[in-house]
Amino acid sequence: MDVLPFKLPRLLVVGDVMLDRYWFGEVSRISPEAPVPVIKVQHLEERLGGAANVARNAASLGAVSTLLSVVGDDEAGRTLGRLLKEGQIDANLHVDSEIDTTVKLRVIGRQQQLLRIDFETTPSHEVLRAKLADFESRVAQSDVVVLSDYGKGGLTHIAEMIRIARAYDKPVLVDPKGDEWGKYYGATVITPNRSELKEVVGRWSSDEELAIKARKLRGDLGLEALLVTRSEEGMTLFAEDTHHQAAQARQVFDVSGAGDTVIATLAVMIAAGADWAEAIRVANIAAGIVVGKLGTAVVSRDELAAAL
Repeated sequence: MDVLPFKLPRLLVVGDVMLDRYWFGEVSRISPEAPVPVIKVQHLEERLGGAANVARNAASLGAVSTLLSVVGDDEAGRTLGRLLKEGQIDANLHVDSEIDTTVKLRVIGRQQQLLRIDFETTPSHEVLRAKLADFESRVAQSDVVVLSDYGKGGLTHIAEMIRIARAYDKPVLVDPKGDEWGKYYGATVITPNRSELKEVVGRWSSDEELAIKARKLRGDLGLEALLVTRSEEGMTLFAEDTHHQAAQARQVFDVSGAGDTVIATLAVMIAAGADWAEAIRVANIAAGIVVGKLGTAVVSRDELAAAL
């Protein structure tokens, strides 16, 4: 089955980008200096993270993927630019010389993550205003807009971005962060995971209570749909009708970046004309594939077609 039967959808992805670095090695002893393992690093990998991983997933599925974000004037920012070019992603990275590009360094020993170190700085207001102007010029050429919020400050003007995109009649998909969701008002769909949703609506004791809370949140935020990813419970989309997909029966190796795969696949399917039920079915299968891979990873069009 071809998941993109008619045309190559054009996605505009905006949000917080980061460089994911991996140090892989062997652990054979405990340090004499402290009760911690000593890892002998054997090889390094660099991958696209955050909104850049969303754009990469969309491109891997065959979409024309455009990325708009902010990086620092540093080696990590230049590495991101190179990786995006290699991934055939049309990237417009605004450079802010006052910040450091966000980097997540993961140390892996025997296929287990031992440590993660984060480096990050909030972008300046002037650079973000320039990015907003660039956003407006690119929206008209896109089929779908994806706003990937990692809480790093790159989406300060997200409410205005949603307003602009909706004025152009473009679907807007938001991957939310934090507990202040009023700024997402008017989006087409937001895609929180279970923990993120609980921060905003509180706990629930049954699927019926979850549905009540989801309907209220949809109304409060003016959403067409709310997609909740629920780990081992699969994912549920609350729209005019409710659609549930059970989790795929696969071995879970690493969940990092799975949300990026879900929203990218959902966006590609919506842009290709799929309805909600089909879009989340395919997104659920894509998520099941990517959690079987180590680190931030992508699902290729061929992998997804074979799974379908």
